[in-house]
Amino acid sequence: MPLNSVSNKAKIGTNVTIADFTVVKDDVEIGNNVEIGSNVIIDNGARISDNVKIHHGAVISTIPQDLKFAGEYSTLEIGKNTVIREYATLNRGTKASGKTVVGDNCLLMAYVHIAHDCILKNNIIMANCATLGGHVEIDDFGFVGGLVAVHQFIKIGAHSIIAAFGKAVKDIPPYVTAGGNPMKYEGLNVLGLKRKNFTPKQMESIKEAYRILYKSGLNISDAVKKINAEMEKTAEVNTILDFISRSTRGILTDKG
Repeated sequence: MPLNSVSNKAKIGTNVTIADFTVVKDDVEIGNNVEIGSNVIIDNGARISDNVKIHHGAVISTIPQDLKFAGEYSTLEIGKNTVIREYATLNRGTKASGKTVVGDNCLLMAYVHIAHDCILKNNIIMANCATLGGHVEIDDFGFVGGLVAVHQFIKIGAHSIIAAFGKAVKDIPPYVTAGGNPMKYEGLNVLGLKRKNFTPKQMESIKEAYRILYKSGLNISDAVKKINAEMEKTAEVNTILDFISRSTRGILTDKG
């Protein structure tokens, strides 16, 4: 007699293991070579790609904790090779975007929470107990430290890192380290950039852009004008400028 409850309507790939006391609902799609631990709930709307590992007690694709949610159809997408550790909770989307997305090669550690309509790109790491409010966006290689709380609608740039215990209420631009309470710009994510093989020239370009943004005495609008007028438009500089142009909550300051 099986000790789990797997709907015969769920679409399940090959070489999938599902441990005891796990529930898989009807409207679920699971790829190949997926490992699912015990006491996991995989609710309707889950779309799980190949080679995903979901550990004991995780709760996947349950309804949003949003009072505006009215039972509309939505999904929770998990990309290839992503690892979800114990007791993480991932909610599906609302009518605002219709989905919550976690990309490829992500690591979500124990007790992480991802709220409705969040979009995580690839190679994201979230440490233990990190929490995202609704509609948060994280670009490639973003790192969110343990016990960090991220306000809804925040954007977190590529290759940035948020130090543990922080509260993010402003957008975190690419390539930076953010930390402290109140949270502020603390410099470049030097170690992370070196690990991703950024060259000294690339890092110097990033450093100069942030020197203008944070140390020139200009407001953000004027600093952007100065960067546009004076700096070579490298890929990294363009990434920073594009992020600022998309910011809706304003970017992190260096004042805390």
